[in-house]
Order: sequence, then C-alpha cells, then structure tokens
Amino acid sequence: MKKIIFSLLLLPCLAFSQSVKGTFSPAEDFSYAFLYQATPEGANYVNRGKLDSEGHFEIPVDSTVTPGIYKIVYAIPPEENNFDFIYNGKETVAFNFSYEKGVEFTESEENKLWSSYLKSMDMVNQTISNYYTKDGKDNKGFSSVFKVLKDTQLAYEESANGKLVSAFITANRPYLPAHYEDVSTYSNNLKQHYFSSIDFSNYILQSSSFLVDRVNAYVFNMIESPTTDTYKSLIDDVAAAINDNDIAIKTYLLEVLWQRFVSEENHAVANYITDKHLLELATKTNNKVLAETLTSYKNTAIGAKAPNFEIASSERTTSLHNLEGSEYYLLIFWSSACGHCLNELPKVKTLVADKKNVKVVAFGLEEEPTQWTKEIKNYPDFIHNIGLGKWENPIVKTYGITATPMYFLLNSSKIIMAKPYEFKDVEVLLKDL
Repeated sequence: MKKIIFSLLLLPCLAFSQSVKGTFSPAEDFSYAFLYQATPEGANYVNRGKLDSEGHFEIPVDSTVTPGIYKIVYAIPPEENNFDFIYNGKETVAFNFSYEKGVEFTESEENKLWSSYLKSMDMVNQTISNYYTKDGKDNKGFSSVFKVLKDTQLAYEESANGKLVSAFITANRPYLPAHYEDVSTYSNNLKQHYFSSIDFSNYILQSSSFLVDRVNAYVFNMIESPTTDTYKSLIDDVAAAINDNDIAIKTYLLEVLWQRFVSEENHAVANYITDKHLLELATKTNNKVLAETLTSYKNTAIGAKAPNFEIASSERTTSLHNLEGSEYYLLIFWSSACGHCLNELPKVKTLVADKKNVKVVAFGLEEEPTQWTKEIKNYPDFIHNIGLGKWENPIVKTYGITATPMYFLLNSSKIIMAKPYEFKDVEVLLKDL
C-alpha cells in the first residue's frame, strides 16, 4: 500500500476519470474482485478491489488501462469464476453480480448494448422455434419471422458501429434464409453457416471467451445425443472453419475441445483430435509441452497397452511387457522424497497382502539412488525399478507423470484398465479383484 500511495504523490496530475465497480450479492459470499486484462495468450493482472460489508467495490483506472477485453475474477478456481467485459477507455463500467442472476451491467454502453443484443436475439430465436413447432409451413409467417431477425441484427450492428462491441455483434450475425425453408433445411443451413461471420483472427474476439463459447456450443449443443462419429465430424468442421493463417487460435481452440473430452474421459474422441489435428498443430507451432502432453495421454489412455520399459534388478533384467504370473499389475510412480508416497505405499502393501492375483510394480522417480535403495527394502514383494533424472526421465515423460504417487491398473496383457487418482480409488478398484 505504501508503494501505491507514494506513486500517487509523485504523480499528482494522474487522472482517474473512469473506474470498474460493482456489487456482489450476497456480500458474505465474496471478498475481493480481481481485475485482469485479457489477451489471446492469457490474462495480465491489473488490480484488485476489496468488497465492503454491502458487497461494493471500485477500482479506479487511468490511461495505462488501455481499451480491450477485461476479466473480473471473484472466486477460486479463477478459471471457473470469472466473466469478461468490454472496457473502451472512455466510460466507467459498473455491474451487479450474483450466482443466481449472473452479471448485469448498470453502466457502460458497450456492455449494456451487448447484453441487450443477446436478449433480443434470444427472443427472436424463440419466435423462430415456436414458428416451426406450431406449423412451419406458412410462407407469410416465415417471411415475417425472419424479417424481424434481419431487422434486429441490422439495428444492433448500426448501434454498435465504431464501438468495440461491434466485433461481437458482427461475429454473431445469424444465418438468414433467402426464401422459405422447412425445418430440416433451415437446421442444416444453420449448421453449415454457424462460423460464417466469425473472424478468427480478430484480436478482440481472441481475447474474450466468445470463440471458446462458440466452438463448445457447436460441438456439444448443435446435435442432440451425438455419437463418437458425430463428435469427430463436428470437430473436423471446427478445424476446417479456422484458416491455417490463424494457427495459434486454431491450436488453442482444438486444445480446449481436447481438454473437454479428456475431462469427460472420452478417450476415443480426445485421441482422435490428437491424431487428426492437434499433434500436427503442436509441431507446427513448436509447442513441445503440448506435444508431450498429447502423446503421453494417448500412450496411457484406458484401453491402451501401457508403454513398455526395462526393469533391472540384481537377479535379472526384464521388462514390463514380459512380466508374467499375475492377473493384474498395479503400476505406481512414486519417489522416496515424496511424503504422500511414503504415507501411501505402506497402505498399498497392506491392501495387496491377501491379493495373490495382484502384483505391484513400483517405479521410483529419483535424483540419486541412496534413499530409494533404503526405502524399497520395506517392500520386498514389490517389483522395483528406478528412474533417475526424476521428472526428466524418458519413461516419466512417456507416461505423462506430473505428480506422485500416480497409479495405473493393468491386466495380465498390460492393458490399462484404470487410472485411479487417489489411494481411496485404488481401494475401491482392488476390493473385488
């Protein structure tokens, strides 16, 4: 705080003519509002405002806060508890927020215009839906409904002229039939023209959540009860809609889709995105981290054969794939320097003590072998292997290990059956084996 006050004293002529302010309710559910400037690459912290007892906050902004897309983060995790808004450098932005109603802008013509536009278009789209639901064959009614859609769009485009919000309203321009179309034809054309008005190279759109929301809506909401093949087709449509000149945003949006399918444990579609699009894009953009992440996920997807590695001991040298004599194998990546590992390994030992059909393969991530050599003496029935170099060990990278302990349950053929996240998940898995 002293540094902030000192800066103000040095710059007495610095003007704060605008601000970002709001009210969160109920006030007791929130404490701070964090202001970030959004960019296509991420978000840069600007300032924060502490909420008073009634949920109010205000963050003054000066000329260093340039026009663009900004975010308010109001809770943890930040990636799930935020919203975008437009700041044009000319007007104060004010809003009310609650989990029930979301954000409602009370000051800022840019943001109020966008909110008004979305509400108006929702109403018109509902009218179109009602038209097709009731009859959908009245040509006069068809012309009337779509004239309202066209007039509404044009009116808002005119109102947005010269404003930052124009990028969003233009990108959201709907498909307008030239003549009567039955519901099937209209639906097909709506899908075909879904991305027609979007300029994926637009900096404002790239900085906002608009493109992510648009792509997610297309893949997950366009078709009811999609199959794996349907998802693949929709993903191909997304990739085809984005010009290769916009390779950075294309890579990002396909990665967002990949992450969604990973989170839903849809391994087939996630790996399809990798094979058909994303791995090549990661290579072209020299994104080595993404390429390694994609490859390790594919290597360790449920149903895949676990990547092989050599297992060396004082008695003999073999490999994971050559292990025999057990119906199941519990592969554990651990480290003698990991407190969680040292807490869980004894529990694993107890858990498998009476499981004659389960063999534990313990892969130690180590910088040097001294402590590991001591620890493995506590687990004489485990099959041990050491991975020197720890996180840089090639096998660790192949499996995509980013934390320890990490578990994989394999069958006798070394096919990955499950990837339990915590020890309690291991307990559940092994209970009935």
